[in-house]
Amino acid sequence: MKRKNHLYDIIVVGAGAAGLMAAITAARKGCRVLVLDHHTEPAKKLLATGNGKCNFTNKMQGSSCYRGGNPAFVLNILHQFSAEDTVDFFAGLGVLSREKQGYYYPRSGQASAIRNALLLEAKRNQVQILSEIGIRMNRKEQDIFCLETKSGNFYSEKCILATGGKASPKTGSDGSGYIYDKKLGHSIKMPLPALTALVAKEAWMKKTAGVRADAAVTLFVEGKQIVSDTGELQMTDYGVSGIPVFQISRFASIALSEGKEVQVSIDFLPEWKREEISSRLAQLAVSNPGFQNWIEILSGFVNQKIAGVIAELANGSLKEGRMDKGLCQKQADRLSTLLKDTRISILQARGFDHAQVTCGGIPVSELKDGTMESNLVPGLYFAGEMVDVDGICGGYNLQWAWSSGYAAGIHAAEDRIHRQVTKNA
Repeated sequence: MKRKNHLYDIIVVGAGAAGLMAAITAARKGCRVLVLDHHTEPAKKLLATGNGKCNFTNKMQGSSCYRGGNPAFVLNILHQFSAEDTVDFFAGLGVLSREKQGYYYPRSGQASAIRNALLLEAKRNQVQILSEIGIRMNRKEQDIFCLETKSGNFYSEKCILATGGKASPKTGSDGSGYIYDKKLGHSIKMPLPALTALVAKEAWMKKTAGVRADAAVTLFVEGKQIVSDTGELQMTDYGVSGIPVFQISRFASIALSEGKEVQVSIDFLPEWKREEISSRLAQLAVSNPGFQNWIEILSGFVNQKIAGVIAELANGSLKEGRMDKGLCQKQADRLSTLLKDTRISILQARGFDHAQVTCGGIPVSELKDGTMESNLVPGLYFAGEMVDVDGICGGYNLQWAWSSGYAAGIHAAEDRIHRQVTKNA
């Protein structure tokens, strides 16, 4: 009797963006859906996205916007539920949006608008959400999934795992879902922090803390150039942050986990060629006797704190920015080289507490193309961040959550309905 009362068509584990999308999609197809979540509050992580403004998708889409073992895997999923579908979906729930250079936000400027819309739609479709449910075991008995919890056992014909990765554990993404995956036979590609800041070795970073600069950053692993990005760099007392650093951070995390040497090159003047900078510096030093040292000249090119550090790094004769008129061009060459390529040694990526997303997780090779269903356990589906797919900054990780959640929900529901019709025929 207990099993009958707790038998659902589909159980979704995880009440985040992907889990709620999966639940709503399946419920709209007429399935009886239960969502189990161990956090006190569903979709709490959504409230922090986009600094509380929730960049929920991006007009520009493609495999180049996603990373993982096989970025092309996302294309079939995105085709089923596109960025345009996402905008239309939320518009249908009453959430107006605004676009800024391809980035979509709620018109209200509040992430809570997205979260509230999802919860209201789940309620309208009679999705049951249980919070603070600690799952001890997820196993399959014949054709039925059994989820053992401290609140009792729950059963379903289909199960969708959308527990998130390990980024922002305070919001519920603590990596506990990987335990269920392993017990069901899946492998886990090591979860690592992505879209996060990088910690540097150099002590001089404290001198430039708080400075923001438009710059290009390039990641080097064992001396080999791996990836670059350009944007607003944020200098901190521990290292570097900002969107361009976030974009390259997953590759740094992977290399560091493998014990490799990792460096970041900072180009403080990406729009200028090195030769142009050198010539301009030398010209200013010679033609303008008002300049007493190189820091005064460099301060017209970059922030004064950065200028001071560049002058100190150049060589011994440039300490405190001193100029030598006889070696003016040689000094200018050295300064221009540093302005274009200041190297810092990376000790570590900032941890999961500071990361926006996780790289790693369930390999997509263990999923059926286009359905998010497990190749190993029939009826088991995955969605969102727990899969080895992570997007770049700009709404891509949420779009992956919407698209993968929709795909898991629609295919789980349709397969369940098909089996029911076949059984009754």
